[in-house]
Amino acid sequence: MEEKVKKTEEKEITKANGMPVLLGALAGLFACTAVFVISYIAVTGNKLAMEAGVCLCAASSILALILLTILGGLHIINPNEAIVMTLFGEYYGTIKKQGFYWTNPFVSLVAPGNKTKKKISLKTITLNNKQQKVNDALGNPVIIGAVAVWKVTNPTDAVFNVDDYNTFLSIQCDSVIRKIARLYPYDLLTDNDGDEEEHEKTLRGSSQEIAENMKEELQKKVKEAGILVEEVRITHLSYAEEIAAAMLQKQQATAIIAARKKIVEGAVSMVQMAINQLAEDGVVVLDEERKAAMTSNLLVVLCGNKEAQPVVNSSSIY
Repeated sequence: MEEKVKKTEEKEITKANGMPVLLGALAGLFACTAVFVISYIAVTGNKLAMEAGVCLCAASSILALILLTILGGLHIINPNEAIVMTLFGEYYGTIKKQGFYWTNPFVSLVAPGNKTKKKISLKTITLNNKQQKVNDALGNPVIIGAVAVWKVTNPTDAVFNVDDYNTFLSIQCDSVIRKIARLYPYDLLTDNDGDEEEHEKTLRGSSQEIAENMKEELQKKVKEAGILVEEVRITHLSYAEEIAAAMLQKQQATAIIAARKKIVEGAVSMVQMAINQLAEDGVVVLDEERKAAMTSNLLVVLCGNKEAQPVVNSSSIY
């Protein structure tokens, strides 16, 4: 059975003790320099003090090297920056708060991937994900792009759990966009009103809700890298170029059908109201054949694309 890799628990270093160490080391270096100069003068000026002077020169030189080594453990941390340190291959600690610190001078700073920059930014960053072609729930190719707003909250996980957290986030963002986009259609091209299917989520009509789903899914995938995803927004959404013209025609046809449906419903209602009103007021008595003719004429007038040209009958109504 495979053993699970033990997660490194973050150990934060908060004691900003760099200034006392710096002042002490500078004072020690000044003293070593003074002793070295005095010893050198004593050696050259007095042969009897040569042996003692050589010893003092050697001691001051060794002490100066030790103090210089101590100065190598000083670290300046700016706001919203962090460093992760190891000591001879073992995790040593993490500094996340701004200040002037001194640590073991033999520690090594860990950088993500192969980068030379050793400090990790804790600032909020925007990842502008490139546009990519995916298939929606109906199999239509669409072009979609998104941005993710994120920041590193656990620098230790960011450098130890993944090779390069920036690349890791970008790849996971691509994966999540493809996965979520395949679950929804681009749009519902129907001419039905009030149907339950009209309330189905779509990439175009429910972009905010789908972006929230993308955020939750992306957060699950990058949690192990110590990353907090604050927001995901869809920035570009369109049909792919090869079907854009055809889908536009389909949308136009759907819109025309829906408009015609409304016109016919209104025209039928108006004809019915006209016939009923004429009968109630006793203006004219129409048999079934005349009602049919009147209905046909009114529907032509109300539903036609062009203005009707009426024929005036000046003799009999029949």
